Amino acid sequence: MNVFIIYLEKIKQIVLNDKSFNKIVKNKNLSNIILEKPPENFDYDLSCNIALILGKQNNLSPRDLAEKIKKLIIQNDNFSQIDIAGPGFLNIKISKKAWIKNIQNILKNKNKYGSNVSRRKYNIEFVSANPTGPLHVGHCRGAVFGDVISNLLIFNGNKVTKEFYVNDYGNQINIFTESVFHRLKEIKLKVPFPSNKGLYPGSYIIDIANKIIKINPDIKLDNLKKIEKKLSKEAIKHSMNLIKLDLKHLGIKHDNFFYETEIVKKNLIKKCLMILKKDKLVIEGYLQPPKGENQKNWKSIKKLIFKSTSFGDDNDRSLQKDDGSWTYFANDLAYHSHKVKRNYDNLINILGADHTGYIKRITAAVKAISKNKIKLTCKVCQLVKLYKNGQPFKMSKRLGDFISVNDLLKEVDKDSIRFMMLNRGNESELEFDFSKVLEKNKDNPVFYVQYCYARINSLFKTLKINLYKDISFNIEDFKPNDFENKLIRKIIEWPKVIDIASTKLEPHRITFYLYDLSTIFHSYWSQGNKNEELKFIIDGKMNSKMSFKIFQLISIILQNGMSILGVSLPKKM
Repeated sequence: MNVFIIYLEKIKQIVLNDKSFNKIVKNKNLSNIILEKPPENFDYDLSCNIALILGKQNNLSPRDLAEKIKKLIIQNDNFSQIDIAGPGFLNIKISKKAWIKNIQNILKNKNKYGSNVSRRKYNIEFVSANPTGPLHVGHCRGAVFGDVISNLLIFNGNKVTKEFYVNDYGNQINIFTESVFHRLKEIKLKVPFPSNKGLYPGSYIIDIANKIIKINPDIKLDNLKKIEKKLSKEAIKHSMNLIKLDLKHLGIKHDNFFYETEIVKKNLIKKCLMILKKDKLVIEGYLQPPKGENQKNWKSIKKLIFKSTSFGDDNDRSLQKDDGSWTYFANDLAYHSHKVKRNYDNLINILGADHTGYIKRITAAVKAISKNKIKLTCKVCQLVKLYKNGQPFKMSKRLGDFISVNDLLKEVDKDSIRFMMLNRGNESELEFDFSKVLEKNKDNPVFYVQYCYARINSLFKTLKINLYKDISFNIEDFKPNDFENKLIRKIIEWPKVIDIASTKLEPHRITFYLYDLSTIFHSYWSQGNKNEELKFIIDGKMNSKMSFKIFQLISIILQNGMSILGVSLPKKM
């Protein structure tokens, strides 16, 4: 129930149905006409640019058109007052009758208030960390971002598959397996762990080795090559269990885990290339040297090449290394071909900051494979700057001194992590300050939002009534004060916030909105301690039915919003 859309359509229809506007609106593009919240210094509910758009299109005075349109739309019982501002903006107040109707509609459809119903099928791939150890804080942001995007799309009625791509093939897995092998030798044979082989030295490797020994105490450690395949599979299984446990503690559960080794086993690369070759999108040829590469030093080797420039990429891409083996991109091409065959309407990949340069080629690949029928959207999550003892703390899985998700959860709870990871746009670096997320004040956004809900519950508990009890309410009760005006105007923005957050895949808009809504409520609460007229409860009774109706609406939005974020809402704090 987006009142901005509903009332915009009413305004358009009023103008379209009036004969005096026939010539003005005939065959004109009305898509640029918008209805939005007016600036804070205007005491109005809505603002419309219809007079400016029609004036520009017809070379007429917007102010004169605004006067005519004002006379038309003021007759509609949804609007009570209209003012013309600036060059021709129409500032509008919603009528008391319409406000009451909107409030009742929100209460009636509380679980879905804000939802913009869609029926599309999405695959969202996120986290996809190398299965060589537990998740660290750098993975945490993309994990929360992908999960909340999924929740947001599900809230809007879409079908979503949350997918994790397991990179269980390649050199990093060989190094990981060798690291586990040497820890096994260290535990069983007392052979010191090598310090000069570029292995993973983290203590979690010891934990994995101990689990393998527990299951297979008689494991032979005389030759890595003899047991490498089996050991690798077992080590990856334990590593993925660590990752899944970390995700569970963050409140995240994937629907599907796709293993890279499946690409090799099922020969998916060649199957994908056969299709692309038919369309002459994969050819044998030579690539030009990269920009800045010395022509004399460049060795030109004939390879299979994907013509990604045909789909917006900057360069065509090699599918083979110099030794003839497949590139990482070839595997990714096959994986996305497999996703396309699963008949999704949209694919979304959540990437780390180091994958920005990869977006054009994989987007081109999906366009080619799907023949431009399926859209791939890539969202990059920038780095998280973690502060420890007042200093930035660097993370490295290879060195074993990274901050794991488990370490983070020992310091702060899941709710704080999830909310704060979305407290900035994904394209901006995020500073995660341990001290700030532990404070119980306005500087801690998640606490401030949760406290708003707890305070509302305390009011209803004091009155001994259910939070969603039907409070009789009529037009005589609609006498909002300044705080209540701010609150109801903020409340009707919620569907618009959900719409933009869904369309642009920007869940941080939800955290910003919930914090702003809670801030207005807390300000109102504080004024009640200073001004008797603004107290919510006097002598054990409601001071204003209007206030408590609004508090019910706020609680609905907090429940829906925090559910999307995957953050709890305690009734008491």
